[in-house]
Amino acid sequence: MENTYSIGQFAQLTGRGVKTLQKWDRAGILKAHRTLTGRRYYTHDQYLEYRGLKAKGAGSTIAYARVSSQSQKPDLQNQVAALKDFCGRQGFKVDEWVEEVGSGLNYQRKQFHRLMEEIELGRVQRLIIAHKDRLVRFGFEWFAAFCERHGTDLIIVNGDTLSPEQELVQDLLSIVHVFSARLHGLRSYKKVIRDAALQKSPPPGE
Repeated sequence: MENTYSIGQFAQLTGRGVKTLQKWDRAGILKAHRTLTGRRYYTHDQYLEYRGLKAKGAGSTIAYARVSSQSQKPDLQNQVAALKDFCGRQGFKVDEWVEEVGSGLNYQRKQFHRLMEEIELGRVQRLIIAHKDRLVRFGFEWFAAFCERHGTDLIIVNGDTLSPEQELVQDLLSIVHVFSARLHGLRSYKKVIRDAALQKSPPPGE
């Protein structure tokens, strides 16, 4: 859910008084939203607009393609070719083509992180991807809602051939490895606790 601020919190963020914000709301200068009980609140987008960080105008169209490893470069080029064909048929003028190599389980990918910042700042009108798992492997619905909240139209070509099957296997194996390591660590931790408890326990008969 998008961050929201009470009128008091928004006053602190903007350095304006509560009475000033109330006046601006009545005058239509900076309209507040209202809860069901009639209380004023403001959104993070309104804060960005106030700070001049939210871009004006329609924003750009970005096509994003991703694979998990360097060995999948041919798949990456296939994605780009499919996206170019799709955009040409739909009449979309793409302002930026973004290609990235990195796991869909990694939300700290450099280009992905930059893209999310651009969307948050209202600079992206349209984001085009070949398949939803090209953006993220899991949690796609959250990111789709994030795009919608910030005025970005997320368009998915949705070609199954544009989602490499071997990549899914690699990601699933990575998840199994992580949880196996955690399970092993938990067992080791339990053993440490059990040994410590035995050492502290008084000998029988005392």
